[in-house]
Amino acid sequence: MPYPQTGPLRVELEGGALVLTLDRPERMNALSRELIRAVGDAARTAATDDAVRAIVLTGAGDKAFCAGADLKERQSFTKDDVRAMLRLYRSEFGALDRSPKPVVAALNGVALGGGLELALMCDLRVAAAGALLALPETGLAIIPGAGGTQKLPRIVGEARAKELILTGRRLTADEALAWGLVNRVGAPGQSAREVALQLLEPILRGAPIAQAAALEAIDASFDVDLASGLQLEILAYERTLVSEDRDEALRAFGEKRTPAYRGR
Repeated sequence: MPYPQTGPLRVELEGGALVLTLDRPERMNALSRELIRAVGDAARTAATDDAVRAIVLTGAGDKAFCAGADLKERQSFTKDDVRAMLRLYRSEFGALDRSPKPVVAALNGVALGGGLELALMCDLRVAAAGALLALPETGLAIIPGAGGTQKLPRIVGEARAKELILTGRRLTADEALAWGLVNRVGAPGQSAREVALQLLEPILRGAPIAQAAALEAIDASFDVDLASGLQLEILAYERTLVSEDRDEALRAFGEKRTPAYRGR
């Protein structure tokens, strides 16, 4: 399927992984309106692209995953422009958040403000050894406005989320791992992209329908009570039960071979 070949987002298909690279290293990959729209467009396209089994989101260079909002662009914003930007975050980051394909953020450097919030929209996060993560907004007399106040507590818990947001402290990669904010940290000298692709190896061999159903059921669990969540789980399970992939899994087990899933 067509992906943009120019602009602030670099798009590459590596095996079954679509690698999206925020490509504004001269601005520490800061989030301009153009870049935010490009991320959303790529996520929507990937959602229906059978060649894509998973998505990796990373930044160009080795200094920054994303330093947050493009403050140079923001200098000319009116208050209504800022409100419109918040709506843009919701629609475009939301396309990544709702992706039926597993999404991994590969934090190759600092992830600050909106940059960390973008990473929070991903299903999994990995970090290079030197990465730093922070939400410094309250020190600038605002709050995280791209989902940070809602996503972070769901990942690290209420107390730690309040600490990070109210103090603006920067977490090292190892601290983020201990907090459960990232899933893996690379060895010194290992790129975050490499760590992400290693994490994805078993996912890329897995069953796409089952993975999408599992993600949907897990995400729904935060919005409903337990009884309703269990019912949603049954509905998600039903989609896997009638899939060709499930039949292939049983055949492969009986024939003592690796299953070849086709997402059908």
